[in-house]
Amino acid sequence: MNILILGSGGREHALAWAVLQNPKCDRLIVAPGNAGIAGIADCADLDIMDPGAVVTFAEEEAIDFVIIGPEAPLAAGVADRLREAGLLCFGPSAAAAQLEASKSFTKAICDAAKAPTAAYGHFTDAAAARDYVTQQGAPIVIKADGLAAGKGVIIAETVQQAHDAIDDMFGGSFGAAGAEVVIEEFMTGEEASLFVLCDGTDILAIGSAQDHKRVGEGDTGPNTGGMGAYSPAPVLTPEIEALAMDQIVRPTMAEMAARGMPFQGVLYAGLMIENGQPRLVEYNVRFGDPECQVLMMRLGAQAMDLMHAAAEGRLADMQVSWADDHALTVVLAAKGYPDAYEKGSAIQGLDKCPEDSSNMVFHAGTARRDGAVVATGGRVLNVTARGATLTQAAANAYDMVDRIDWPEGFCRRDIGWRAL
Repeated sequence: MNILILGSGGREHALAWAVLQNPKCDRLIVAPGNAGIAGIADCADLDIMDPGAVVTFAEEEAIDFVIIGPEAPLAAGVADRLREAGLLCFGPSAAAAQLEASKSFTKAICDAAKAPTAAYGHFTDAAAARDYVTQQGAPIVIKADGLAAGKGVIIAETVQQAHDAIDDMFGGSFGAAGAEVVIEEFMTGEEASLFVLCDGTDILAIGSAQDHKRVGEGDTGPNTGGMGAYSPAPVLTPEIEALAMDQIVRPTMAEMAARGMPFQGVLYAGLMIENGQPRLVEYNVRFGDPECQVLMMRLGAQAMDLMHAAAEGRLADMQVSWADDHALTVVLAAKGYPDAYEKGSAIQGLDKCPEDSSNMVFHAGTARRDGAVVATGGRVLNVTARGATLTQAAANAYDMVDRIDWPEGFCRRDIGWRAL
């Protein structure tokens, strides 16, 4: 098969790495890709937000299967146009992608499906939102309703912080994503992510992970897109996973189908777990980043077969074969992230890191200039390793981190600390 993956981050590098291990893959193109992806696949300069351009490119390159990595092309209807053109595609329709693209849409679905989640209010003006916060008190969670590249969530410790976050969002700090705001109760417990494949009818759980959203060690400081992750998530026991599937995921999928927008692709259920009970924090409609990196490290070649089955409506025939192992990824970010940071610094030592079925450095924000790999984003590298235990996976990952020479970068040294 000729396969096209859309995206340019660490998630897409991990997807490409897994897909290439499957003998069904004859040719792999990633658009637009990055410096790391270019080392294993063909990269194409393609506007992945332009559905027509993606369809034309796929037809010209005789693509058999398209895997859409990020959320923005899904919300823009790329999957819809591919299917209209008769091309096989992994990823939900724009209508179904509202589960991530609109927090208020997801809350309405949860209400209809009776899926346990945080109490909330939905607001289109700042004054009403501030009044709600004053009544509810703090801590409280302020969310931009739309897509904000993983950054539109503020956990306010005080009422004043919440008011400031509301004013920032309605003032345009998150662009159009903050034109509407969802305010939620602050849920206590431990957070974990459950990943489920859906083909419109059937669903299949394919693994769990936990990530570290805060920039600082001990999970302190501002939220980021994710500073590291590990799989499996110890807190997500088989019993709690079964509850999440029965009380949250299946009712959501049934409600989506009843509304004429059956979900096909991967559903990422962010869960808050307390006293053995899961509640939904959020849905994403694509593999998490950096959670995808640890999932792909553990799934390997079968990831391609599972995604292909979801796209063709064959999930009922599939099962996941898990090794009894652990994977952990450490994000190397540019100093200053998630605030202002410099771009263009050179990264040395990547050639000293092993590349095999248990150790990989996935590139997230890199390019090649004048023969050197340079940083082009905030989160730049995902140093990922497997081990028989989480302790061993962490040791292997940090051994690779220490081989990389990049003074302009930093990482957290405590990824996996909750489980360890």
